[in-house]
Amino acid sequence: MEVTGRLDLSRWRQTCPGMRVIVRREHPHPGATLDAFEIRDGYHHQAFTIKTPGGQLAFLVARHRAHARVEDRIRTGKDTGIGHLPCWHAHINQVWVELALIAADLLAPAQTMLLTDAPELHRAEPKTLRHRLLHIAGRITRGQHKVFLRLADH
Repeated sequence: MEVTGRLDLSRWRQTCPGMRVIVRREHPHPGATLDAFEIRDGYHHQAFTIKTPGGQLAFLVARHRAHARVEDRIRTGKDTGIGHLPCWHAHINQVWVELALIAADLLAPAQTMLLTDAPELHRAEPKTLRHRLLHIAGRITRGQHKVFLRLADH
């Protein structure tokens, strides 16, 4: 629902002409922290502003919700190393950022295609994946003219 006409936006109109305020109402997801108003009403409300002059509200809300995925990928990129530059030299940091972006780009399809049987890992953060997948005790053994990686069943 658009609430632009119900708010006093006189101070904002000077710096952001054409700004609109839209509020979306949805059922809260399980485990969400609700305030007293949301508990009484049974809905979670989210307000956002846009500068798009026209368009149907359903399209604008869908576009706003799609942007949340972008923010998730930015957070994933920071967790894979973009937020921690290792050196004062720009060339080393440039390589570091490229490698962190490659890691983030590989993580998204790997979760989608490879972790479908593990629902707790399908949408897990990089820290959780590192802990659950990379910190597994294993043993490299040789035999029959081959090299084997032995992992515990549990």
